[in-house]
Amino acid sequence: MKRVSVQFGVVGACVAAAFAALVAAAPASAQTYGDCEVSGTKGSMPIKPVTPGQLTVQVSLPAPGWWNGDSPDAMKDGYEYCMAANIAYRAGLDKVKVVNVSFDALVAAQTKDYDMALAEISITEPRKKVVDFSTPYFASDIGVLVKKGTTYDKADISKMRIGVMQGTTGAAFVANKLHPAEVKVFPDQGVMSTALAANQVDAVVHDTSLVLGMASQASGALTVPAQYSTGESYGAIYPKGSANEDQLNKIIESLMKDGTLAKFATKYLADAWGSDPNKVPYLQP
Repeated sequence: MKRVSVQFGVVGACVAAAFAALVAAAPASAQTYGDCEVSGTKGSMPIKPVTPGQLTVQVSLPAPGWWNGDSPDAMKDGYEYCMAANIAYRAGLDKVKVVNVSFDALVAAQTKDYDMALAEISITEPRKKVVDFSTPYFASDIGVLVKKGTTYDKADISKMRIGVMQGTTGAAFVANKLHPAEVKVFPDQGVMSTALAANQVDAVVHDTSLVLGMASQASGALTVPAQYSTGESYGAIYPKGSANEDQLNKIIESLMKDGTLAKFATKYLADAWGSDPNKVPYLQP
């Protein structure tokens, strides 16, 4: 009996060793970065995150095309999620922790305990006073979302109820440039889209990239008839005075330079929008 016990122990040890080797050989991206493809050299641009081993990213959901998943802990892909995954990978971190926060609180520097925020955030001078922005990584103008069949032109605006999202450049643009009959402010995109579908507003004015995504989720009921040129660019937000700012900027620049972000735009945003933003007509305010 003793001899059999020894043989079993040897076999068990071999099996355990083989299993451990298999786990070690499994790519980190398959376990910690959803369905995102990562590239570059892991750990080539290290940072000191707020939580060891993970990149903590604040977001404002929903954001189809940018963040695809049923919840912050179940993100699978999307432009900004996979951007965050590649940043984590090149920084030598094994995990991306997604934290959903209020957009208004985020741009007002009222959130804490994060490494960066990726939430389709337009870089503006007032925001720069309270938060630090990254290198710009995406250009965006202001678009208009309406129910299919709704007419939208300069003559209509003075009679319309327009929905905007609290704390956004779209809200400021409507207040300062369009002067509609009524402005209704909503806390997030989901509520704003629902209000449009329920005839509580006649149009929504928000980033072109985002209203195209909202229209694509509406099964043909919503459309984007126009946009306004504002020359805006998106940037990541860092906590004011972050020691990681320079290194994170270098990673973002490397993702732009090697074509990674352009690939994500084609893969995730074109499908989510269902339309080329360059083909949406421009209006003068």
